[in-house]
Amino acid sequence: MFIFTAKLHRGRVAAVAAAAVVVCGVLIGTWNTLGRGAALPAAASPKGVKSNEDRVAYLESYGWQVNPQALSVEELILPEEFDETYTQYLELQAGQGFDLEAYRGKRVKRYTYAITNYPTGEQGIQAGLLLYKNTVIGGDVLSNQLGGFIHGLERPA
Repeated sequence: MFIFTAKLHRGRVAAVAAAAVVVCGVLIGTWNTLGRGAALPAAASPKGVKSNEDRVAYLESYGWQVNPQALSVEELILPEEFDETYTQYLELQAGQGFDLEAYRGKRVKRYTYAITNYPTGEQGIQAGLLLYKNTVIGGDVLSNQLGGFIHGLERPA
């Protein structure tokens, strides 16, 4: 379970909770359609990602064009013990070469950006990056619309 350490307004907390429920539902409902075993491109080094420009460039190395201003920045604490609700998300990250298990109990930041060039032309698609210090430790692309999807950072064919 992620724990937010920022002070938020009641309405914003409700919106984040609703989005989390949708993401969990999408994870469970669409896991079979996710590409597995995709490796990070050689050009995308997860280390040394210090600034907003670095984060945008990291996403661009996967072929994504994003609005350079982050939609949100959240500070999270990864749980000490991952329960079964995390299984599919951990597998998604492992398929990209990320090991979230190594960051149990660590304080991380999640940066979310709006993707402007999703291949289907669909709007409202977001890219999320999880960073520990200056290292990308996870990432995903998702649609939080009803019936949405989630997949790794690789662009779909």
